[in-house]
Amino acid sequence: MEDLTAIILTKNESKNIIACLESIKGFAKRVVVIDSGSTDDTVDLAKQYNADVFINEFEYYSKQFNWGIDNANIDTKWILRLDADERFTPELCKEVAILMNKHKDDDINGITMEAWLYFLDKRIRYGVRKKRKLMIFKNGIGRIEDRKRDAHSILSEGKSISTKEKFIHYDFKDLDSFISKYNFYATKEMQDYIDYIQGDSSSINTDSTIKNTRKKKFGMYYKAPMFTRAWLWFIYNYIFRLGFLDGKEGLMFHYYECYWYRFLVDSKILEYKKSTMQ
Repeated sequence: MEDLTAIILTKNESKNIIACLESIKGFAKRVVVIDSGSTDDTVDLAKQYNADVFINEFEYYSKQFNWGIDNANIDTKWILRLDADERFTPELCKEVAILMNKHKDDDINGITMEAWLYFLDKRIRYGVRKKRKLMIFKNGIGRIEDRKRDAHSILSEGKSISTKEKFIHYDFKDLDSFISKYNFYATKEMQDYIDYIQGDSSSINTDSTIKNTRKKKFGMYYKAPMFTRAWLWFIYNYIFRLGFLDGKEGLMFHYYECYWYRFLVDSKILEYKKSTMQ
C-alpha cells in the first residue's frame, strides 16, 4: 500500500461508498470517512472496509474536509481528496503510485487529475465533460481553500503535476437527489459570489488550469447580464461544444448543469440583493 490517506466525506452514500472504497483497496494505506449524520448504512459499510469513521456536523465542503485533515491524526506522506461518487481505476492507482514515490522528496507537492464524467450511467464526452481537481497533496502542505462552493485544493508551497489517466465521477444518483444537491450548491455559489463582489480575493495557489478557470468565471461569466448568461452558457456547451451528441442524457445534463443551475444561482443573487435593500 502507498503512504497515502484517503479522506472521503459522506452523508447517505450507501449507493456509492462500496464501489468507491473498492477502487482504492490495496492502494491507500488508510481511509478516513467523515460522516455528517447518515441515516442509511453508510457508516457500517465504511467500517466493514476498515475505514476510520469520524462524525462531524456538516456546514460546507471545504470546512468539513479541512476538519478531517486537522482532526483525523493523519501521519502519511500524502492525502487524497476523494468523493464517495468518484472511483480510481487500477491504471490510475499504478500511475499515481509511481508519481508519489518519484516526487516524495522534491517540490512537487500535488497531483492533479481529470475525470470521466458519467450522468444517468452514460459517459459525457462533449460539452461540459471535464472535471479537474488537485486530488492528492503532501500532508502539511495542501488543504482546501475556505470557500462555500467551487473550493479547490491549495498548496502552501511547491508545484503540482497532472496524471495521464483519469478518475471516474458518477455525478448522478437519481433526479431528486441531483436537484436537491444543486439547489444546495446554488446557495453556496451565491454566497461565494457575494463574498467576491465585496472584495474577497479569487486567487489560489493551485494548478494553473484551475486558476484560469476561476479567472474566466469571475472575469467573464459574471460580467455578462444576469439570467442571459445562463442561457448563453447552455448554448455554448450544448451547441458549440457539441453536447447534443451525447443524446438525451447530454440534453438533461447540460440543461441542469449549464442553464437551470446557473439560472438558479442568479435568482438567489437577485433575492439576496433585494433582501439587503429592504
